[in-house]
Amino acid sequence: MQNHAYQLNPNPLVRFLQKPAKEFTKADIIHYVEHNDIKMINFRYVGGDGRLKALNFVIQSREHLETILSTGERVDGSSLFNFLEAGSSDLYVVPRFKTAFLNPFSQVPAVDILCSYFDKDGNPLASAPENIMRKAHQALLEKTGYSLEVMGEIEYYVISEKDELYKATDQKGYHESTPFVKWEQLRIDAMMAMAQTGALLKYSHSEVGNFSDDEHEYEQNEVEFLPTNVEDAADQLIIAKWILREVGYQYGVTISYAPKITAGKAGSGLHIHMRPMKDGKNVTLDNGRVSDVSRKVIAGILDIAPALSAFGNTIPTSYFRLVPHQEAPTNVCWGERNRSALIRVPLGWVGAGDMIARANPMEETHQMDFSDKSTFEFRCPDGSADIYLLIAGLCVGARHGFEMPDALAFAQKTFVDVNIFDEKHKARQSELAQLPYSCKTAAEYLLRQADVFKQHDVFTDSLLEGTAKRLLEYRDENLREKISCNREETMKLVRRFLHCG
Repeated sequence: MQNHAYQLNPNPLVRFLQKPAKEFTKADIIHYVEHNDIKMINFRYVGGDGRLKALNFVIQSREHLETILSTGERVDGSSLFNFLEAGSSDLYVVPRFKTAFLNPFSQVPAVDILCSYFDKDGNPLASAPENIMRKAHQALLEKTGYSLEVMGEIEYYVISEKDELYKATDQKGYHESTPFVKWEQLRIDAMMAMAQTGALLKYSHSEVGNFSDDEHEYEQNEVEFLPTNVEDAADQLIIAKWILREVGYQYGVTISYAPKITAGKAGSGLHIHMRPMKDGKNVTLDNGRVSDVSRKVIAGILDIAPALSAFGNTIPTSYFRLVPHQEAPTNVCWGERNRSALIRVPLGWVGAGDMIARANPMEETHQMDFSDKSTFEFRCPDGSADIYLLIAGLCVGARHGFEMPDALAFAQKTFVDVNIFDEKHKARQSELAQLPYSCKTAAEYLLRQADVFKQHDVFTDSLLEGTAKRLLEYRDENLREKISCNREETMKLVRRFLHCG
């Protein structure tokens, strides 16, 4: 008998199995495969470059399928992560059944499943980014009693052949619609595929950035998700980035999450929204004001924010985006409804009342509970981010805020209620710490505050050192100053990192 609770769910496995994805078992996957003519199982897992990898299995019998799902498979970790030595790099990838989805693109019917990394002793790999994120969140919960729910916003450019029809105004593409934007249908197709995989979608729209050169059009778009537990939030972002590229490939256009596409135009971010939770309740606000709990979380994140750039801004062009007046923060501060701040508390329906009834006289007045909508947003990460490690770092920052004896005073000190980039507020800006200006400085901040990340056995020495080593190898300390006025050199760098993340 059909359960109406699952009738509108876009995930085919949820509809067929009549249960939420978090309850999927091995037997459920086998049942779905047998009754839906599924020919393949694909294991998916994230490498050190942040991209989704694939291991493909043709199902040859029920026994073969049982084996695949019961044992996982071996992979070469040294080819996936720079912090693993070739001499001891064999890892297991083990499927997490709750992540199973029908592949939206495969010509052969296939079920894809995200995997976790395990070491030679059958334990979760201590230095695997996904496992570090899980440990970071668990430490936050155990030490403070609070959990963190998060969601991301993926900004990206669609790069296509030049089109002279219905040209949008340069850098005025925010929420523009067709025909003045050309790739709304691509975005919608990608959203439908994301929903099929279980992603919790909020909405999508065109973004500020649009421009053209002699050969190409560049159109910026954004997809936003709904808050959920950190593991599912990270997974849906990673799958969504893969889906956008797949759909872009079908359309014959390039999708780029690069933080900077060209000088003087809006860059692309990967903003992360957070809300602290207690016993299933959002405690971002308290009686309409930012709660002390949120202020402690914000303080802790701001205190380690420069080090977090090592996970959220991982390539040289990241620091071509983090400049004043380019829709990106540069100072370590927070504010309410303030887009110049590193952490922004957006408009939160406080005191909004029953706007629906006022806009629709036929509707009865009905007071809604808007408490779940309140979040705060970390605005410096970009598409190069290691999503698992970035969210892990935010969990570390949240826990750190509860451990800081002066967290509330620090939150007050770093609060701004002005446009920090306005020349008349230059004195206030000079009082605030700055975000890194290169991969090199991000690495230095990370090593300087390594002890905060290593507390409670969350981050490992090998991961932190490997991350810093990779950043230092770019040797980009003064790169922004050297080439920011040289378009040809800037574009060489942009092309090098066009497919980051």
